[in-house]
Amino acid sequence: MVSIGNFFFHYRNVLFPLVYLLALVPSPSLLPNERVGLIAGILLLLLGQGLRALTIGLVYIKRGGKNKQVYAIDLVQDGMFAHCRNPLYNGNILIVLGIGIAVNSLLFLTFGGAFFFFAYFCIVMAEENFLRNKFGPAYDDYCRRVPRFWIRVQGLEATLSSMNFRWRRLIVKEYGTPFSWITGLLALLYFKRHLFVEHSFFWNDGDTILITIFAFSLLFYSLALFLKKTKLLRAD
Repeated sequence: MVSIGNFFFHYRNVLFPLVYLLALVPSPSLLPNERVGLIAGILLLLLGQGLRALTIGLVYIKRGGKNKQVYAIDLVQDGMFAHCRNPLYNGNILIVLGIGIAVNSLLFLTFGGAFFFFAYFCIVMAEENFLRNKFGPAYDDYCRRVPRFWIRVQGLEATLSSMNFRWRRLIVKEYGTPFSWITGLLALLYFKRHLFVEHSFFWNDGDTILITIFAFSLLFYSLALFLKKTKLLRAD
């Protein structure tokens, strides 16, 4: 599991987007009403992104590793990491499920969902192996206190009220994630709409809606990137 997790961690930026192509493969519908599925999927997407935003806004953790390998300088135990050891991956899973439901693909939700569950579980095993070797008893104690995936709600209100939420850090560090899944979802909806005529999605002017949403998403992404590169907006 550790070796597989290290492999997925190293190549996730290449492998993971490819799995989303399953959503374009003809598949039985997940829900009879596509609009209901779209709304439910978007709600899950927002919930997943909200969890990621809450986590990063409270305390930042280096997510990309070092040289695309698992790495950590400190053992982060504050913010959402005091209630769940992997809140960011939980957010990612919610985003995956949201996309599967939004595009109404039973195939993607079944096989794509299973792939991502397996991949993230292996990555977590690799990260736990690294952290245990680096931090020893301190990490073992952390594991005893904090669930691996389940979010412990006890004390969550106290955590939120005692910490400052850093909006600047959230924008600078996280702007790419919502742009990625929004663009991916819009692309899947667009191509599925034109590949399979029976899939109407939205309304008759669905293409206009998709393009408009993408334009606003691109505008926000470009603005955040400009603010970051010019250092007009700093993480802390």
